Amino acid sequence: MNLSRISAANIFVSLVVLGTGITSTVQAQQKSMTFFVAGAGKADGADLGGLDGADAHCNALAKAAGSKFTNWRAYLSTTLPGGDAGVNARDRIGKGPWANAKGVVVAKSVDDLHSGKNNLNKQTALTEKGEGVSGRGDPVNVHDILTGSDPAGNFSTAGGDTACGNWTKSGEGSAIVGHHDLQGLKETRHMKSWNSSHGSRGCSQDQLKASGGAGLVYCFAAN
Repeated sequence: MNLSRISAANIFVSLVVLGTGITSTVQAQQKSMTFFVAGAGKADGADLGGLDGADAHCNALAKAAGSKFTNWRAYLSTTLPGGDAGVNARDRIGKGPWANAKGVVVAKSVDDLHSGKNNLNKQTALTEKGEGVSGRGDPVNVHDILTGSDPAGNFSTAGGDTACGNWTKSGEGSAIVGHHDLQGLKETRHMKSWNSSHGSRGCSQDQLKASGGAGLVYCFAAN
């Protein structure tokens, strides 16, 4: 009897079982996730096809990742002309709690999400695949996440275009973005905001890229 061969075989079997267990755990967590940063934009700048198109994008990414939820909403606000009320991102995403693809809770409720006590940062703002999103200091920075929102998650009253034509423009215009890594050029409250840091340089893919973005959005399960 060759003990070394038996030992090697046992180790191999153990590693396979361990690997299978880890894979099953990851798949279960992804299936139950209720929050993610879109792992890819729609490749047309901030033209997401309006709110419906953005929601469909979140749903498609979640489905491909194995999510059991089917009512995904993009965290986006819109505005209306003439001072009429727009759509608030905070009102679109359900009640919470929300957890990422690794099972880590990022916020317990809407109020928690919009408070200084939330757990949303570069380590927890993962894609639907459970992967990190590069930010400031990385070779490629895409920390500008489209929101069109003020810090409380409401539509902006700053005036002008703050949502790239309500997510239908891929040229001129601007959209409010947040920094998922809570980092910016200055140590200010806005630069450290996950949902309301500054306006984009424009609405095209190149313009979003120039200021540290890629047309990504936050996605929440509103079930």
